[in-house]
Amino acid sequence: MMKSLAYPLLALAALAGPAFAAPRAPHVSVAGVNDLPQPLPFPYDEQADAAALVAKGKAQAKREHKRLLVDLGGNWCLDCRVLAGIMELPELQSFLNKHFVTVKVNIGRFDTNGEIAAHYGITRRLDGVPAILAIDPVHDRLLNRDKLFALADARHMTPQGLADWLAQWAA
Repeated sequence: MMKSLAYPLLALAALAGPAFAAPRAPHVSVAGVNDLPQPLPFPYDEQADAAALVAKGKAQAKREHKRLLVDLGGNWCLDCRVLAGIMELPELQSFLNKHFVTVKVNIGRFDTNGEIAAHYGITRRLDGVPAILAIDPVHDRLLNRDKLFALADARHMTPQGLADWLAQWAA
């Protein structure tokens, strides 16, 4: 009897899995990247101690029971600036603050702060930016190894699509 009940429950859980896995992204009021407030932000502090920022962010995320998002990019990168503009939209910023601690790490021209990515097993040159690391801070584990570069073409995505992608990693 117990075994026969388990299969329908497993099937139901499989169908409903994503709905339970992460909270739904908020509705983003901006339809396209051309509608973002201008000028786009320059989100990366080129003088910051990236290792210290990540360590502080990880401790805060652990303490607040949130996920850590490490945004690797450069101010020269239009896709990085578009992503930053979308993340600064009030409705998305509120959602991100509720579910994540976000740390922005300058990677220069792919020649700076490589030890941040290397810590999570990414030892080759990044395939593009922005590269988003979604991290479980309790186990210091990268959650999106196969999707690091999904936003590297942010300027050709919709703001809602970007919000939905980020939401899938929320705790």
